[in-house]
Amino acid sequence: MERIILTANQKALKINLNENIYGTFAEIGAGQEVVRHFFRSGGASGTIAKAMSAYDKDFSDAIYGQEDDSRYVTEPRLRKMIEYEYGLINERLSREKWPDKCYFAFANTIATINFTRKFKGHGWMGVRFQLSPDQEPNDVIFHVRMKEEEASLQQETIGQMGVNLIYGCFHIRNNPEELLRSLYDNIAKYKVEIDMIHFEGPEFKNVDNRLMSLQLIKNGMTDAVIFGPEGNNILPAALLYKKNILALRGSFRPATKVNIDMIKKGYGHFVEERKVDREKLVVLFEITLNNLRSEGEIDEQDFLDRAEILCSLGQTVLISNYQQYYKLVEYFTRYTEERMGLIMGVTNLKDLFNDKYYRELKGGILAAFGILYSTDLKLYIYPSQPNEEDELENSKNLKIHPRLRPLYDYLKSNKRIIDIDNYDPEVLQIFSRDILEKIRHGEEGWEKALPAYVDNIIRDKRLFGYHPENSNALTKKE
Repeated sequence: MERIILTANQKALKINLNENIYGTFAEIGAGQEVVRHFFRSGGASGTIAKAMSAYDKDFSDAIYGQEDDSRYVTEPRLRKMIEYEYGLINERLSREKWPDKCYFAFANTIATINFTRKFKGHGWMGVRFQLSPDQEPNDVIFHVRMKEEEASLQQETIGQMGVNLIYGCFHIRNNPEELLRSLYDNIAKYKVEIDMIHFEGPEFKNVDNRLMSLQLIKNGMTDAVIFGPEGNNILPAALLYKKNILALRGSFRPATKVNIDMIKKGYGHFVEERKVDREKLVVLFEITLNNLRSEGEIDEQDFLDRAEILCSLGQTVLISNYQQYYKLVEYFTRYTEERMGLIMGVTNLKDLFNDKYYRELKGGILAAFGILYSTDLKLYIYPSQPNEEDELENSKNLKIHPRLRPLYDYLKSNKRIIDIDNYDPEVLQIFSRDILEKIRHGEEGWEKALPAYVDNIIRDKRLFGYHPENSNALTKKE
């Protein structure tokens, strides 16, 4: 049955009329609009224990403590607010008097667009809530990037989204994916972007936050998300701000020795660059949504299998909706002006210089390369040799259309395209698609193509369609 989408006032009223939901609102910065919906809809006295806005920074610090970095629109600040307010409601309201109440604490910290419109605005929003009086609380926390051009419009959007969040936690919590989609009820996606979300608590014990990251992209809420080796969602700005970035794009289905050699050798070249600071370097394994759709609709288990392997290798993973490299670089420039590096196979380099991929772009391939190389970017090229009898292909002998040859030569001569010449020749004939087929059909030898211990992870967790029965059957047959 299709869900009926209520207005913000209807949602607020439904919450207000529930005699067992009771909590507090704390909104700092420009996020004063959420609680207004609950006051205006009627019946607020049955829901709101307290509403406050510590707008002055000194007042805010006196209540929640001072941040080490003296910033206020941050995840740590939001978590302190939720922790403090939820603790306070439990401390001040007696369970003897309110035995049936389910408490919640909503908080946001928002900075809207500035007068010059150079800073578009962003913020954090979250709620801690319980669904029965004796239940441990649950948290839903997310980050937004504002896109509207007027502060008043941004505030209205925040107000609507805050109501959607509270309503979703109490009425749609059994379906986290639907709860996520409901955050945009009555809000156009061009108005605001959610680029990080985190679910935790007993109600969400089966929720994989990596999968929630994927949902953000699938639903058009953002174009890129990042999660770390522990599977935790990471705010892109927090990770990438003023950093050197080195990225490797691939399907990683599964990650093989080739991928590891590419990143290892590419990293070795990149850190030797004069403008690269090892202490400020972020390495990313990037998977595009296009790669995830290689066989039609996105297979979420297949995605989690890839994520499991990359996380086990200690890697940070970027999932993006950027099919073209120039869009990926454009995304990175939101956060940094430092030197960047992209590691790619020579086949990808060939595609990069194919103008058919830029027909939708005004200015075509020249516009794309203008974006690519308006930044301090270098490409590190891994060679190809599908068979031992084939000639090794690298950037030196790559066949480029004569029309684009001058552009290619210019970038080569300026050392914007660099060959990875210290590659491991033993891994050049390894291809993920072949390894995947061997795993699924129980063929021998696939283990040798994978990094250390990855084969054990695939067996233990039955990843990529691995079934011990297939291997046993093959052994018996032989």
